[in-house]
Amino acid sequence: MDREFLIDLFADFGPVTIRKMFSGHGISVDGVNFALSLRAGLFFRADEVTIPDFEAEGSKPFQYTTRAKTVLVNSYWELPARLFDDSAELAQWARAALAAAQRAKVKKRPKKKKAGKKAAAKKAASKPAKKRAAKKAVRVGKARRAHR
Repeated sequence: MDREFLIDLFADFGPVTIRKMFSGHGISVDGVNFALSLRAGLFFRADEVTIPDFEAEGSKPFQYTTRAKTVLVNSYWELPARLFDDSAELAQWARAALAAAQRAKVKKRPKKKKAGKKAAAKKAASKPAKKRAAKKAVRVGKARRAHR
């Protein structure tokens, strides 16, 4: 599916942001990704609230195959084909998918901050300057002897 087709498809839903992603496009609203358009089809975000609707339509979750296994992504389900012809109902499903994506975003815990340059600088500052200088002199001396 190309970008223009997706814009037309979501016209009744409202403005969406469409970005290249993997082998297709990611579709989002206000930075919340709620749909994927891939070679395999159009997939909407789903959760325990919306999965029964997808199951009732006979839809399947997104899956892909690696060299070692088939991976099932239960958070994205294939959009029922009949909705491509019913833009009003597609908009309802899109709103439900956006709500599922927003619920998932709320469930995520805040990420722990990784020890970056500040932590390394703080650690280095805790050592006495003389000790650091002595270690550096030893390293420089070894490097000079190795080049002879």
